[in-house]
Amino acid sequence: MVQISAQTWEEIGRHAQATFPDECCGAILIREGAEEVRRIANLQNAMHAKDPQQFPRDATIAYFMDPKELFAVLHEVDRGKAVLAAFYHSHPNHDAYFSAEDKRQAMFGDEPSYPDTAYIVISIYERAVQVLRAYAWDEGAKDFVETPLRTVG
Repeated sequence: MVQISAQTWEEIGRHAQATFPDECCGAILIREGAEEVRRIANLQNAMHAKDPQQFPRDATIAYFMDPKELFAVLHEVDRGKAVLAAFYHSHPNHDAYFSAEDKRQAMFGDEPSYPDTAYIVISIYERAVQVLRAYAWDEGAKDFVETPLRTVG
């Protein structure tokens, strides 16, 4: 089960609304027992414009986390200043499912890059958040599977 606060739920929903019709992306950290939403810039449109062969999709159907911002988040985690609870991103005008591309980005070879970290996908249609779903690594299935997501507090 993945639990996030109602405030975090609302914040990532607002992030999806602010970037619509493009995908948003970010991380949820736990620092001193409190959740912190860290928005990370989606550079997919810039990557697509620069190299459409390697990046054939635009930000309406893909995301590419800004490496500097992602590194800053991971650096805090590595230094023990925070715990990485989840990554999140939106699916504008699509359901909240864990796509093959989502899985590819979450893997390092045959193993998940962050096996203890949840992935939250936000379904948003015309700036209205429809549903959030969480996915977690299942060692037995060797895949990411939907897991219950609920708000607390």
